[in-house]
Amino acid sequence: METEDLLSLLDSWTLHLRAERKSSQTIKTYGDGVRRFAKWCADNSVQPCLDKKTVNAFIVGLLEAGAEPSTARSRHLSLRRFSAWLAAEGEIDEDQISGLKPPKLDSKIVPELSEDELKDLIKACQGKELWHRRDEAIVRLMIETGARAGEVVAMETEDVDLRAGSVIIRRGKGGKGRQIPIGPQTSRAIDRYLRLRRTHRLAGSAALWLGDRGKGFGYYGLYCALTYRAEKAGIKDFHPHILRHTAAGRWLEKGGSETGLMAVAGWTRRDMIDRYTRASSEKRAADEARRLNLGDL
Repeated sequence: METEDLLSLLDSWTLHLRAERKSSQTIKTYGDGVRRFAKWCADNSVQPCLDKKTVNAFIVGLLEAGAEPSTARSRHLSLRRFSAWLAAEGEIDEDQISGLKPPKLDSKIVPELSEDELKDLIKACQGKELWHRRDEAIVRLMIETGARAGEVVAMETEDVDLRAGSVIIRRGKGGKGRQIPIGPQTSRAIDRYLRLRRTHRLAGSAALWLGDRGKGFGYYGLYCALTYRAEKAGIKDFHPHILRHTAAGRWLEKGGSETGLMAVAGWTRRDMIDRYTRASSEKRAADEARRLNLGDL
């Protein structure tokens, strides 16, 4: 298959992914993986064959060029999904990379924010303009619920019920929705934002979060807004996803159940708890050891 033929099928694959109700971010990630593979093949004068030898060479090339293992793994997954679809559609004779193992990920511990850092982050959002109140509402919502950044960005005004103290995630990962309770502080922050939102040029739109200067507000806007607040708060190496890890750790630290955390976070696998709370697990274990005091004989 020529590079042009490979890329020409991306639009059809995109339609297929949309029909499967994949998120826009997932569709973009998959498409980027295929495009990056096609570019690598062209740059290296390699026929863009979706076979084990070529795909392995591509992944090794990414890693040797300094790409993170997680990035290489994402590209690998994109190509596997694309190859499977091509075979199912009869565009290629067979899926030759279905059993190709992805690169191993380093077992990294994502740091969680301390209580003081969380307070500083909220304090960095203080102000009377719409973008100040929007950012505080988003930070408080993510800290309390552990909602994913993409889920927060996709929220609409009808997804918020402040009287009942709850928000609805219409489409979580895998297309699964859930209802999440929120407390008085988060409810108040959202209410203060909504009252200012009435004056926005796009106030009539369904989207809950709106940008400053009359603009919309997507994932990039959320990323920029929260990293700016973190910088003001003196928090280094911040990424919005840290708030999800922090929320999970705080839930367990304050005595919340694992089943409750799974429901709120939108997880169906128990191992996700270990993955997201590794940074605080040692602290909880140390606190438990002191409480048990097993050395008192």
